[in-house]
Amino acid sequence: MGEISTKPYLIRALHEWCTDNGYTPYVVVQVDEHTLVPRAHVQEGQITLNVGALATNNLVLGNEFIEFQARFNGATENVVVHVGAVSAIYARETSAGMGFEVYPYAPADADAADSTPAGQASGTAALESVADSGQDAGEDAAPSSDTEGDSKRPRLTIVK
Repeated sequence: MGEISTKPYLIRALHEWCTDNGYTPYVVVQVDEHTLVPRAHVQEGQITLNVGALATNNLVLGNEFIEFQARFNGATENVVVHVGAVSAIYARETSAGMGFEVYPYAPADADAADSTPAGQASGTAALESVADSGQDAGEDAAPSSDTEGDSKRPRLTIVK
């Protein structure tokens, strides 16, 4: 197995920083065929999601996937996002955060048990609904982030 990206660790660290400071952590995701989100909330190929404790149920910020349940317009939805599709994480209240290079989902071994989130088949099947999380996921406009440049090294920028 290759080296694990620093991206999931930075996402978890900024999520913790937001939470510790009483801020609401939001992630901006580039949506593709491997992204399980309510398509009605996708705008211009991306979605901004509130990943705060009050907006999510069963949140898992894993090394490969971010998974949780959230309410969208009163209906509980399952969300599964590949970490590579995250283009930013920021605090809603201050806009402080970090932008990331987006990279496509490419499992090392398609047959590996950990290459697909629990309960999901080949990145497109719906997960079974679990419980009501009590608050709608955020749908604010996503900030822009600079992701052009050297494709060999991620470019990290402050999200304003």
